[in-house]
Amino acid sequence: MAKDLIVSFGEMLIDFVPTVSGVSLAEAPGFIKAPGGAPANVAIAVARIGGRAAFVGKLGDDDADMLLTEGELNLDVIKSVSPISISLSIRRAVMTLASPPQAAVFHYGSISLITEPCRSAHLKAMEVAREAGALLSYDPNLRLPLWPSAEEAREQILSIWDQADIIKVSDVELEFLTGQESVEDDVVLTLWRPAFKLLVVTLGEKGCKYYTKDFRGSLEGYAVDTVDTTGAGDAFVGAMLRKIVDDQTVLQVEGKLREVLKFANACGAITTTEKGAIPALPTEPAAVELLKRH
Repeated sequence: MAKDLIVSFGEMLIDFVPTVSGVSLAEAPGFIKAPGGAPANVAIAVARIGGRAAFVGKLGDDDADMLLTEGELNLDVIKSVSPISISLSIRRAVMTLASPPQAAVFHYGSISLITEPCRSAHLKAMEVAREAGALLSYDPNLRLPLWPSAEEAREQILSIWDQADIIKVSDVELEFLTGQESVEDDVVLTLWRPAFKLLVVTLGEKGCKYYTKDFRGSLEGYAVDTVDTTGAGDAFVGAMLRKIVDDQTVLQVEGKLREVLKFANACGAITTTEKGAIPALPTEPAAVELLKRH
């Protein structure tokens, strides 16, 4: 079996998206229930463009769970409530996907670092994936209201920073982690580590910047009629990882990497044209069509 599976670890949830943009929650006349959660978004983004994806996480047993499981990927769902069994179950799930080795990438965020026992399970899953030879992909996906404090968020996000092979951060996360309102190279490179294979900074509609040990550069974004930016970064990550799994020389050849990131930019842009994250994630033909128009 080809080693092309992208395993995404973390949270899956339901976003309540206001039916009218630009108003407060109190003023919204209604809401759309949209399945989401950054790691789940990434997994489905991969599947939507034809890749192999699996999700490892924990769901409940209510109606929301039924809505979330109507997806299009392999759900290795952890439903245990005991701290010990959660850790063991996640370890078993990751080992099932990684041995015999089929997981090419193990992707995760930082939400699962907030509390125990999930934090310990997260760290163990990273260890198992690394032992199986998977690339470790990290998108912090900063959600400050979920953390006890900004200081705790910064400390925990950076606690696993050096272990990743591929990292994607937004310009907002860059400012949070560095304390500087700048996306200039000297600021970004304070987050670079010698073992990294790729560091990407997304800039919203302005595109992205990329850094490897051999080259760096930037790419412009694509102008679209934006409705809701939820999930755009996850679509970008899913598209990027899908293409890297297809051909890992992308990480050594700048021309190839630029083409991959153009595709990722297109996927991110398309996702902003509809409400909700997962419902808006594009297919590969849709992304290719946008690229043809530019």
